[in-house]
Amino acid sequence: MNNAVLYLFPTPIADNDLKYSIPEVNLELLNHCDCFIVEDLRSARRFLKKAGYKKDFEEVEFFILNEHTKVEEIEDYLDPIKNGKNIGLMSEAGLPCIADPGQMVVSMAQSKGIKIVPLVGASSLMMALMASGFNGQNFAFVGYLPVDKTLRARKIKELEAIAIKTNQTQIFIEAPYRNNQMLESLTQNLNPNTSICIGVDISMTSEQIITKTANGWKKTKIDLNKRNTVFLIYR
Repeated sequence: MNNAVLYLFPTPIADNDLKYSIPEVNLELLNHCDCFIVEDLRSARRFLKKAGYKKDFEEVEFFILNEHTKVEEIEDYLDPIKNGKNIGLMSEAGLPCIADPGQMVVSMAQSKGIKIVPLVGASSLMMALMASGFNGQNFAFVGYLPVDKTLRARKIKELEAIAIKTNQTQIFIEAPYRNNQMLESLTQNLNPNTSICIGVDISMTSEQIITKTANGWKKTKIDLNKRNTVFLIYR
């Protein structure tokens, strides 16, 4: 009987001691896997080495899955499970399948009836929501907002209207080098009393998770450039 499974391994969202972000059982289960589906080979190997992975990398099979991977390229990624080999799916940082391409593999595994085991780990989205003071019973993660300034402004106003009408927290992210522009867009397009939470460098020593009104952020100096940041808005 084939008991092989697809494990969904969270990875650290900051470069710190793994004991602060990865449960010990996850580290043990890594050694039960002979194959890994990863976004970047170098960083995946670096994480496995730091996690105490005991197998020789020359004997381990790695499959690459990133934003450039096409659906037809992943059709064989789950074949090792047929041969009784466990597969580990890892995000580059944080939870697999949340704002990352892992969902394509998991969808395929679901269609094939493969057992999927999601494991506990850090999520900057949920950690920011926890510390924001915003509604944690009704929220939406909407990914990235438009890059075009006009379209972004329109989307910001749309999300604000949803937050006000439905009492729903809106969560989104931005490319780190555009974070300052995002904050500027938020303060320019939201009502002065609309609440904005910014979670930056979550789980690092430089972590800040701060909630202010849009007007309050206009008066606050903070440099978000090239820092991993989560944005939340609420009524």
